Amino acid sequence: MEESEHLQSLDIVELHALSIIADNQPGVLRDIAAVMAGNAANVLTVQQSIMASGSDAGKALFYFEVECTGGIADAISGLLTIPTVRHVSTHDTFSRIFGSRVIIIGGGAQVAQVALGAVNEADRHNIRGERISVDTIPLVGEKDLAEAVDAVARLPRASILVLAGSLMGGTISEAVDKVRAAGIPVIALKMAGSVPNHADLVVTDPIQAGVFAVMHVSKRAVFDIYRVCGREF
Repeated sequence: MEESEHLQSLDIVELHALSIIADNQPGVLRDIAAVMAGNAANVLTVQQSIMASGSDAGKALFYFEVECTGGIADAISGLLTIPTVRHVSTHDTFSRIFGSRVIIIGGGAQVAQVALGAVNEADRHNIRGERISVDTIPLVGEKDLAEAVDAVARLPRASILVLAGSLMGGTISEAVDKVRAAGIPVIALKMAGSVPNHADLVVTDPIQAGVFAVMHVSKRAVFDIYRVCGREF
């Protein structure tokens, strides 16, 4: 019985986050990926940057989030055998630390009001153990807005998008369709332009729009944007 329970425990999928400092040279990512694969660590997220300051300035910084069974110790041991790897450290995953992300894009004044509602509502949930973060960027101009909206589908942990402005349409509407196709719901303030016709939900009050966004993301709230999809409040 004890052996059976031990085997079952090895089958539990665990999430781990690793930061790896290595020499900045060709083939480093290949070597790291080979060790991950050799230890059955399935890579969920990977980010790479060059360290700009400190004693490791100029070295490559890799951040991985992986899922695996049986722990991560063997993978770490394997990584440390790579000649170009200088340091490996473990962390809680971003999903545990920052949680789901509410993204707010649009004009400065409207973004600020949506963020006010979202942050206040997120505080109610986070104080009870959830993790919901709020990210904002005030932008103007169709091209810049369309690029920002289109990029939301590539943001890790992005769970919902709120478009806050007075006039949005054209290529922004096309970007909204792509974001929704990627499974991320979109709330739009009531505004001129075609974007409200492409959003899942249209809300007049920007503070309420922020509250709705967080309530949809929350695992404890009863609000589901898809139950009121296409409506205007």
